[in-house]
Amino acid sequence: MRLYHSPLSSNARRAVMTAVHLNQPVELVSIDLSSTEQRKQLLAVNPNEKIPVLVDGDFILWESCAIMQYLAEKTPGQTIYPTDLHARADVNRWLFWTAQHFSPAIEILNWENWIKAMIGAGAPDAAAIRHGEEQLAIFASTLDAHLAGREWVVGSGLTLADFAIAAPLMSTVMAKLPVRQYRNLQAWFERVQALDAWQKTAP
Repeated sequence: MRLYHSPLSSNARRAVMTAVHLNQPVELVSIDLSSTEQRKQLLAVNPNEKIPVLVDGDFILWESCAIMQYLAEKTPGQTIYPTDLHARADVNRWLFWTAQHFSPAIEILNWENWIKAMIGAGAPDAAAIRHGEEQLAIFASTLDAHLAGREWVVGSGLTLADFAIAAPLMSTVMAKLPVRQYRNLQAWFERVQALDAWQKTAP
């Protein structure tokens, strides 16, 4: 299997973390998104021209959470994507939540406070930053309240939900994410950061 990724992409990182945790034999193909030629290579496997993309023989799969689920399903005896109906639905709920709400809020601040300067795309937009901070406050508060008295997001053990939600927090410092005040979130994030899968996928 080949997994197209970029070390700076949190979407890609959640997929890579899953592969590392599951000890799946995945060949990592790093894509420089600033390179026209490499973007053409990416377009050949994903019409959306986005990462990550998993190529398993003649099967091509894009969308990070779908890739995470696929890798788990290919791993006999895995425990991070439970088979119990309710537990799996709960994991799926948080995968959709982070894709629809948490990650997009973070991406606004990621773009305005970090990426723009890195690629020379102009000054930060104060209105966009305010909007991003307002959105992040809503969803970080939701997560913080949910994590009260919990070690992991779902059930009593590590799941795909933890990888998916933690990955965008990799830009906490660079994107100036206002999340330090959420004690439960921070305690949980420290536990994720201590995992081999996190440490082995650091940019």
